[in-house]
Amino acid sequence: MQRVTAAVTPKGVRRKYALVTAAADLLCEGGFDAVRHRAVARRAGLPLAATTYYFSSLDDLIVKAVEHVGALEAQQLRERVAGLSRRRRGAEATVDVLVDLLVGDDPCVGDQPETQVSEQLISRYERYIACARQPALREVQRRILQQRTDAVVKVVDLCGRSVRAELVPALVCAVDGAVVAALVDDGDGPRGTARATLIDVIDVLAPITAPLLTAAPG
Repeated sequence: MQRVTAAVTPKGVRRKYALVTAAADLLCEGGFDAVRHRAVARRAGLPLAATTYYFSSLDDLIVKAVEHVGALEAQQLRERVAGLSRRRRGAEATVDVLVDLLVGDDPCVGDQPETQVSEQLISRYERYIACARQPALREVQRRILQQRTDAVVKVVDLCGRSVRAELVPALVCAVDGAVVAALVDDGDGPRGTARATLIDVIDVLAPITAPLLTAAPG
């Protein structure tokens, strides 16, 4: 008979989930350096020993936190796609939809619009870079990237456009590059910079699908 440990009881599951969500919140707020045993335990309202009881190492906890953030981002992607109607859209309307999908909202820091910056975006691109240093995160990040590209394909189709599979990563990378540049610049912010970048390439990467031709009478 298999012995039931405290980690798999309802209380244990709740505690483990509380630690994962606390680590995910810290990850989004302050990056990987913010995820420490003591900080996670404090945020979760649990004893420090809980972090080492439920997770084999800090790296194990970080992987679970990244997976949690990825799951939340995937849910946001699904909700945005589900809320989109099928109709033919011009370049500007299509770009607006893609920026909403790939960049999201631009929350303000303080009351000054020019200081717009998204901690969620900073955390996202920090995770990209961290994958090169932490092999355990690579597969997790690959799944997250695949979810983003799959969502783009669906959105492009709903906008009455087509895109070849090999060009989808180029479209996503165009947005990612623009956002990273905007995060260290004082220009138009992530959304504005991504929008300006996509406007220049959308009709090339995702042209409007040709309308169906009807046979002439007679």
